[in-house]
Amino acid sequence: MQRRIILFGLVAGLLFAAAPQMPNTPAAQRFAAWLAAFNDPGDQAFREFSAKYLPKHPEKDTRFRNQTGGFEFIKAEDSTETRFSGIVKEKNSNQYARFVFEVEPAEPHMLAGFELRAIDDPNAPPPARLNEKELISALRAKLDQESKADQFSGTVLIAKNGTPVFTAVYGLSDRVKKIPNKLDTQFRIGSMNKMFTATAILQLVQAGKIQLTDPLGKYLTDYPNKNVATKVTIHHLLTHTGGTGDFFGPQFDAHRLELRKLEDYVKLYGTRDLAFEPGSKWEYSNYGFLLLGLVVQKASGEDYYAYVRDHIFKPAGMKSTDSLPESENVADRSVGYTKEDSETWQPNTNTLPWRGTSAGGGYSTVEDLLRFATAITNHKLLNEHYTELLTTGKVDARGSKYAYGFSDNVTDGVRWFGHGGGAPGMNGDLRIFPQSGYVIAVLSNLDPPAATRISQFVTERLPVK
Repeated sequence: MQRRIILFGLVAGLLFAAAPQMPNTPAAQRFAAWLAAFNDPGDQAFREFSAKYLPKHPEKDTRFRNQTGGFEFIKAEDSTETRFSGIVKEKNSNQYARFVFEVEPAEPHMLAGFELRAIDDPNAPPPARLNEKELISALRAKLDQESKADQFSGTVLIAKNGTPVFTAVYGLSDRVKKIPNKLDTQFRIGSMNKMFTATAILQLVQAGKIQLTDPLGKYLTDYPNKNVATKVTIHHLLTHTGGTGDFFGPQFDAHRLELRKLEDYVKLYGTRDLAFEPGSKWEYSNYGFLLLGLVVQKASGEDYYAYVRDHIFKPAGMKSTDSLPESENVADRSVGYTKEDSETWQPNTNTLPWRGTSAGGGYSTVEDLLRFATAITNHKLLNEHYTELLTTGKVDARGSKYAYGFSDNVTDGVRWFGHGGGAPGMNGDLRIFPQSGYVIAVLSNLDPPAATRISQFVTERLPVK
């Protein structure tokens, strides 16, 4: 789950640095104003900008502003009236990021979407592809460096045709008790649960129990908001194009421990209307995947958690993956550590939902993620047709394609699919390379981008065959 809009370790609402030259479009001009407000050392400029253009009026993250020193605008990439993207650089470091800034078409051009992803120096040549031995050597050096800087704690696995060729373990599962991480340590996986939920939906489609064009209301017949029930289809929910929004925010924080069943989320958010016309745009929706869990229950006649356990985890041989409540003791589950509200690593206990959902928040191991990847590519969970349907991109998702619960990507001409997860004190990534047979699985009990940074390092250097 992208908790509080944490995107690869950089937080939405905390952004950028001023540009000497910006396109004369609403999106670019709003970006420039937001950038100046964020870079201002005080809070007043940001408050004034928020009141005018930000729908939820977030507070400025002063700690993040001080860490980065603000951002310097480097260059524009794409520009339309409502969408502006480009490159920025932290003033306090050599870290670059690619941003996508979207505004509503009508005045006053309120913020409609934002994404910021850490990237390597855009002026540097791309890393060279390495052979397997060279890659492993380079990766060990990278992991040693990240671990010594206290920027990585977790497990890493690379496999070729289902067989691990590299594994590594770093850091502590519990910093108070000094318990080290192990290869079979269970890490919270955030939004990676979406792969399991989408697979469950496609299994039911394959079985003829669900149609992708069906409206949500066919299954949730008493859903409170009729626009959502009648206009949003299963396809929309699977691709984040339904306009169903998120559930994280003040309401979630106030009721976090009361949300114990999937139905409890509908009681809290079910009257909310659509954020946009279904199918008109892509906007990541945790709530949409929460609803898919209820669809699984209705179409299968089984509890969601029992369904994925019996029809996905067991057939794949995944014995260390689940979403038991936080109140239950899971012997090898790591403690997550976050710096979201502190300069030092603190347990993420007060940010966790009572239980993971069909949108995210469960836990797994890198070995179980490999088992899941193998079951997917060997058509153990779905036949060939529905596996392709599950994993092939359908809609543009700001730099990649989004399939059904899987992101479909191309890096330096090499295709891979999978999904990541990030929230305070947790970060994970699974990447499956169908042409070469490689699989990358990385899990960490630190804030993003602890795991994503490692999986991207491998992705850029992985042999193409």
